[in-house]
Amino acid sequence: MNIKEGVYLVEAKRTNPLLLAFAYGILIVGSIWMLLPLVWMTSAAFKPMSEIIQVPPTWIPKHFTLDNIKQVFEQVPFARYFLNSIITTTVIVFSVLLTSTMAGYGFAKFNFKGKRILFLFILSSLMIPFQVRMIPLYQISQQFGIIDTYIGVVFPWLFDAMGVFLMHQFMLTIPNELIEAARIDGASEVRIFFTIVLPQLKSAISTLTIFTFSWSWEEFLWPLIISNSDRVRTLPVGLQYFSEQYGINIHWQMAGAFVAVLPVLIVFFIMQKQFVEGITLTGMKG
Repeated sequence: MNIKEGVYLVEAKRTNPLLLAFAYGILIVGSIWMLLPLVWMTSAAFKPMSEIIQVPPTWIPKHFTLDNIKQVFEQVPFARYFLNSIITTTVIVFSVLLTSTMAGYGFAKFNFKGKRILFLFILSSLMIPFQVRMIPLYQISQQFGIIDTYIGVVFPWLFDAMGVFLMHQFMLTIPNELIEAARIDGASEVRIFFTIVLPQLKSAISTLTIFTFSWSWEEFLWPLIISNSDRVRTLPVGLQYFSEQYGINIHWQMAGAFVAVLPVLIVFFIMQKQFVEGITLTGMKG
């Protein structure tokens, strides 16, 4: 047992069992309360309309059906919306990962004039609401002729200041001696970055992937503004148009929402272990 584990053990013994039980009870009740809408949506996605509106409600479908999901894909170009979201989200995630890791590495491991000011300037962009940048971004898109294109949908999100900060914090935990040893051995900076630095950042990359995937998949306002047709319309915008046309069909809306949220849940469950490790380690050094 190392010193850190010993400290955790002592702290655990000092904790009041009743207080600990109360805290866990509050967390469990809060978790159940927050999960209820998701459970109801999932249940309603596989029920006929008659069972959704019946009183008392049923949480487990008595008449399980896949017809709701089938109708969603038949009534609107839902498959096209889904494909558009996959394309745009994938491009955004890879771009954010690349730019954030490279910028974080530069700010954490290199010294250059104006480094601190530039880093603070990047972080200060987090305080500017997107609504303030929305009109200039649209004017830029109009000038470059990228309205109603995939490039127009993704270009405001190709660089993320929060991702730079997150990677910077993780880069600080990598020993400088490891990088210096590679330089002495004659490795180039590119090789050091891809073969030594990046393998040390699995938790950080998983954390940033989940964050970026979630908000880019759910982004609504900018795709609504920049897209004029189903050719590049993403899933959240498509769901809005679907609800306007078929608002009374609650079972179809629940099926569409279930399909839309499913990829986010899958990504989280695949990367949840690294995500928890990444959140724990983010603020350890700075």
